[in-house]
Amino acid sequence: MRKEKKIKIGISIGDLNGIGGELIVKTFSDNRLLEFCTPIVFASTKTMSFLKKHFQSSISFHGIHDASHAIDGKLNVVNVWKEDVNIEFGKETLEAGQYALESLKAAVASIKANEVDVLVTAPINKHNIQSEDFKFPGHTDFLNQELQGDSLMFMVSDTLRVGLLTDHVPVGDVPQHLNEALISKKINLIHHSLKQDFALRAPKIAVLGVNPHTGDNGVIGSEDDTILRPTLEKIKASGKLIYGPYAADSFFGSNNYQNFDAIVATYHDQGLIPFKTLTFGNGVNYTAGLDKVRTSPDHGTAYDIAGKGIANIDSFKEAIFVGIEIYRNRSMDAELKQNPLREQAKTRK
Repeated sequence: MRKEKKIKIGISIGDLNGIGGELIVKTFSDNRLLEFCTPIVFASTKTMSFLKKHFQSSISFHGIHDASHAIDGKLNVVNVWKEDVNIEFGKETLEAGQYALESLKAAVASIKANEVDVLVTAPINKHNIQSEDFKFPGHTDFLNQELQGDSLMFMVSDTLRVGLLTDHVPVGDVPQHLNEALISKKINLIHHSLKQDFALRAPKIAVLGVNPHTGDNGVIGSEDDTILRPTLEKIKASGKLIYGPYAADSFFGSNNYQNFDAIVATYHDQGLIPFKTLTFGNGVNYTAGLDKVRTSPDHGTAYDIAGKGIANIDSFKEAIFVGIEIYRNRSMDAELKQNPLREQAKTRK
């Protein structure tokens, strides 16, 4: 019987003054997680020792020079830096942003080199991480530059998946970003991800309207009639199960979202407010569309509770398990495509 490969999870530590370090320490204090994966944290043993002492943890870890030396059954820590770092929980500092970027860059280099299988990113501060090497509104756009493919912010949980046509765009600029090319590209990315990453053979996707009541026949804006509906009709004609546009105000409250495998929102808050309301603490931010698997918890640095030992680890832990699931689904999908007879047999069942 073939032994299943232990999946290597690369973890960037995020903003050192936020809750990222606490999430890592508390999550891997439970040694049972080491049965599911081999975690590799990109930081330093000095930083991890400080976190262990601060949170009075019994966690043990193994220091290494690079991810290729990781050992199964242990929490591995790549020494990205050697010096002591001044950690000031709850404060936004340029130093914390610098080390967050150094951790992220090292983790991304490692996944590009196939030294790790999945990237899990702890929360960053989008302001203090800005530099010559990072001029992006968040992880998603940075990863789009560093990895192959077209990135898509895809919020996922056990009961709900939400993708966005536009993500970190000011709400007043949303209409000018919407066009047939963008809508088709994003929906096709979501459709592909549902099949490849979540093993859904015929996914059903609902699309939310741009304007209140999807424009009320042009009374409240024209984008739904002139851009969204015609584009959705073209996508449906290709055989994909695409439905909408639906009025966003009643879509989630009526539980209509439960009839679909994914929901496509036209802008950030239209999708993320209901997602976080329904799943907060268990949701995962997944970057679909890239050649590598990256997940993250669905919250930020939480400066207000940083260092207090009260951070909830559920979303971070779920990000690890979702990353493992997607990696395995992708591996199975690739294997089936290499063996079309197995794919046909699976389809007939």
